[in-house]
Amino acid sequence: MSAPHLTVYRLQACPFCERVVRKLDDLGLEYDSRFVEARHSRRDVVKRVAGVRTVPVLVDEETGVTMAESGNIVEYLEGTYGADASAEARAAARTDGGDA
Repeated sequence: MSAPHLTVYRLQACPFCERVVRKLDDLGLEYDSRFVEARHSRRDVVKRVAGVRTVPVLVDEETGVTMAESGNIVEYLEGTYGADASAEARAAARTDGGDA
């Protein structure tokens, strides 16, 4: 089994982070969780990865997408990996590397 290509940077008990995790679970996607510091000023790893200190942040290595904001992430996951996502859209996202 290969390593998951999705990584979620999150906080423990964060409702916005949990929204993203629920969507990942609903879609049956494997992912790595990286828990970050509660204090914004100590979230250097998130800042390096996404340019922001807010969570959640999703990194999709397969498509080259890195994004913040739970609503945007959920929409991206549904559009890219959901049941309604066409094989064409998934393939384009994988080869395009652009934002969804």
